[in-house]
Amino acid sequence: MSEIRFDALLPQEMATRAEYLGVRKAEMPFLKMFMLSVLAGAFIALGAIFATTVSAGSMTVTSADGAVAFNTSLPYGVTRLLAGFVFSLGLILVIVGGAELFTGNNLIVMAWASGKVSAWSLLRNWVIVYIGNFVGAIGTAALMFFTKQYTFGSNAVGIVALKTAVAKSELTFTQAIALGILCNALVCLAVWMTYSARSTMDKILAIIFPITAFVAAGFEHSIANMYYISYALFITMFDPVFVQAVADKVPHLEKLTWQAFFIGNLFPVTIGNIIGGAGLVAAVYWAIFLRASEK
Repeated sequence: MSEIRFDALLPQEMATRAEYLGVRKAEMPFLKMFMLSVLAGAFIALGAIFATTVSAGSMTVTSADGAVAFNTSLPYGVTRLLAGFVFSLGLILVIVGGAELFTGNNLIVMAWASGKVSAWSLLRNWVIVYIGNFVGAIGTAALMFFTKQYTFGSNAVGIVALKTAVAKSELTFTQAIALGILCNALVCLAVWMTYSARSTMDKILAIIFPITAFVAAGFEHSIANMYYISYALFITMFDPVFVQAVADKVPHLEKLTWQAFFIGNLFPVTIGNIIGGAGLVAAVYWAIFLRASEK
């Protein structure tokens, strides 16, 4: 009889599992891969929706006559902690529910470095999954716009959504890359730790702290930004009455443009995410646990 084990996998076993899963992901048929990547984009967007709503609860919103209409201010760090904790929903849905996330799939580099996945298969996966994530994230943003949820809490949710997108659009190129590197190092570490899990609860607990950390610290996640910035852009484009009503509470709103989204944020953040996930996590763990065995 084979031995039944309930203890977590050790790092060497995790590396072997990462390599095996990388091969399976790279060999996945196009339609299945694309559909699962659309789901992942939507799942991350759901985490972002949760985080935006929770962050809105820590604002002071005044009415037109200057009276305080909504005031439940919390310290900055506490607000970020809560936002990060609830944002973890996104990766939990991806891992437990089953979906293909571009940032997590940077770990396929481990299978590529071992020669079990070709460079073409690696790039094929990244491109298809990235596009699918974009479709899922921006589709969720469009659906959320029609809910008018951004008007909830005396417009507090919408104000947070716009402020978040503006802040992301104002990042410098170098800053966006650096924040992207740190972000996906944590995301891939979260995914890496789920490879040791024996149960669903193990996976959830492995995910929560790294994801909470990257959100609380203000690091940049390319797939999350597909939702955050496109959602704010939809609001500015299609609800000018709302934008006019809250414009005085959102400085530098004019910097929020599609060009700033794609060129100023998404491009450098994606580069940073690849460096952080493929370079600082996948390549390092491959060198430690798999390189010697390959020789």
